[in-house]
Amino acid sequence: MQRAQRNSLRLLQWMMAASLALPIALFAVAATISYTSTKDIADREIERTVDVAHEHALKVFETIDRSLAELNEVVRGLPDDIIRAREPTLHRRLKRLTVSLPQLKSAWIFDANGKALVNSLVSPPPELGFADRDYFYAHVDQSIGTFIGMPLTPRPPYQGARFFGMSRRRDSDDGSFIGVIQASVLPEYFESFYARIGADPGSFLAMGRTDGVVLAHFPRLDHDLRLDPGGPVGREIAAHPEHGLITVAWPSDGIERRIAYRRVAEYPIYVSAGLETSAIRARWFATMGQHLVFGIPATALLFLLLALALRRTQHLQAEAAKRREAEEALKHSQRLEALGQLTGGVAHDFNNLLTVIRASVDLLNRPQLTEERRQRYITAIADSVARAAKLTSQLLAFARRQPLKPEVFDAGARVQSLHDMLATLLGPAIEIVMQLPLEPCLVNADASQFETALINMATNARDAMQGKGRIVFNVETTTTVVDTLAQLSAGQTSADHGFVRVTVSDTGVGIPAARLGRIFEPFFTTKQVGHGTGLGLSQVFGFARQSGGEVTVTSELGHGSTFSLYLPRVPPDLLPQRQAPNTAPAVAGSGMSVLVVEDNIELANFAADGLTALGYSITLVDNATDALAELVMDADRFDLVFSDVVMPGMTGLDLAQAIRDRGIGVPVVLTTGYSQALSQDGAAGCDLVQKPYSIEELSRVLHHAARPRRVRDGAAE
Repeated sequence: MQRAQRNSLRLLQWMMAASLALPIALFAVAATISYTSTKDIADREIERTVDVAHEHALKVFETIDRSLAELNEVVRGLPDDIIRAREPTLHRRLKRLTVSLPQLKSAWIFDANGKALVNSLVSPPPELGFADRDYFYAHVDQSIGTFIGMPLTPRPPYQGARFFGMSRRRDSDDGSFIGVIQASVLPEYFESFYARIGADPGSFLAMGRTDGVVLAHFPRLDHDLRLDPGGPVGREIAAHPEHGLITVAWPSDGIERRIAYRRVAEYPIYVSAGLETSAIRARWFATMGQHLVFGIPATALLFLLLALALRRTQHLQAEAAKRREAEEALKHSQRLEALGQLTGGVAHDFNNLLTVIRASVDLLNRPQLTEERRQRYITAIADSVARAAKLTSQLLAFARRQPLKPEVFDAGARVQSLHDMLATLLGPAIEIVMQLPLEPCLVNADASQFETALINMATNARDAMQGKGRIVFNVETTTTVVDTLAQLSAGQTSADHGFVRVTVSDTGVGIPAARLGRIFEPFFTTKQVGHGTGLGLSQVFGFARQSGGEVTVTSELGHGSTFSLYLPRVPPDLLPQRQAPNTAPAVAGSGMSVLVVEDNIELANFAADGLTALGYSITLVDNATDALAELVMDADRFDLVFSDVVMPGMTGLDLAQAIRDRGIGVPVVLTTGYSQALSQDGAAGCDLVQKPYSIEELSRVLHHAARPRRVRDGAAE
């Protein structure tokens, strides 16, 4: 017996050692495979980037080359005297060329002595000689086709950015040299393009001549760079002159990079793109870190279970305690999985919206954009922002962190008011039946969220019926509640008058019992990809819970489903309150003085610029402490305070309370996109502007909040 016990203990000890050794060995193998995979992915990204840079450079040089050829045909056979006589006309043509091609700084026509006959900068050109420039003397002795020069600095009186020349020889009818046609190309045009395509950390792009002279570089250099033909880069290019992929320490900064290069067609130009090897390793570290995040807890859990088994043979009670700890760890793992699902869904939807916004911004930056297309792209950005705000609102509603705007309203009347919109939304093939009470059913909740919840339940019912069937909306008061709601309302006066129950019943296919427990989870949906976000019922759940109510569902396969939304009922003697419309235009400030408190400088500048344009006088501070100091010093110069809620140190709520405590009679308007304090305790009597907000909405709220104070000031006068 004792021998068997010793053997079982020894076996458990070996298993504990293996639970550590095996994951470590697997991690080492996975790390090796992952490093190779990360390098391969990085190489493919680098090669795709150099392909983009190659196509860009080829199009730019071909465009300039064709323009030079066209200019050469224009002046072919014309003596210098005639060209000088036509200088104003040719100047305008060259100027139009440089304006149409943003990569060009200027365009020139030189005589045989290197003096400018025409250029695109000034008319007539000054009497200066340029025979010492490489783009000129390279053509004197022989015809070499298109020549691409070194980076140069403009010669006084000409000023501006550095450039490199791209030139062609002017020949007489007998083939003798009579001058040069040249275009000054801006390296910064290429560098700006490289900055856009090389946004990843550690990105690198460069363009240079075959002799090693670097023409453009990203990140930009403060000095000229010439690669040594005998160096590592030069030797690799000599061995593989068309294209290649190397790892090398770049001469300009000594940073080791993985670089791909490619020659630009027949031009003596190479383009290169790469990534710092440290950035590639950082990607690998991030990937392995993700493995460790899950691997270490899993390994630790296995080790813990074995340790529990070891102690179980000695202490049965200790085994039970350890088992409970393992169950808690499993629940935590499940919560992490749900959080990962939520995060992935949010990232997917927001990436779609950001893609629309980014593409629209890029298209707006294109030259010669028509007004119709510009308006279309601006509308796309505005629509994407609105959809993002709606998605954020749904998430906050599910999490019960959405600052609600409760008001007393008749649930039956509100359901009736949605009839026409629901008829349009659901379609003519669905019969809508509304069973509404004769007496008012008053609730105190966010009316907008209430309507959204009804629309979400109706849409869910429509999809369950495949667009054809019958939906019944029923509103009634009840004192019978489900167990969860009874627990939520225990000890709360808000439930003393019972509940208002709004039911939505359909004749759809019903919900399987196995899925009933998951239908309120965020991003859980049985619809096809692209036909639903999985946030509709989550919003209903979050709204009901945050309003002190509950939502339940009963369903039978083949006989439809019934969703019941419970909201605490308020006394019948309270009258519904009407909300003012929020679609009014912006309100002029007329010199109204506003103290803006915002720690995000970009958002603060946006609000300040918009309000200033409407005639408001703005004082901007980035924290609540400085704002309070401004008010204590001279509160009379401000008509109101507009403050963010979430700030380091003193929050906007703290600032509002401090203003009240000091007896400062300046109204406070708060703004936030998310605040747990606001969702729990409200806005402390202050007007609230939800982020994201428009300048029109902000001006209306500020004007409304400041009006009582301005009236009192006028009465005092």
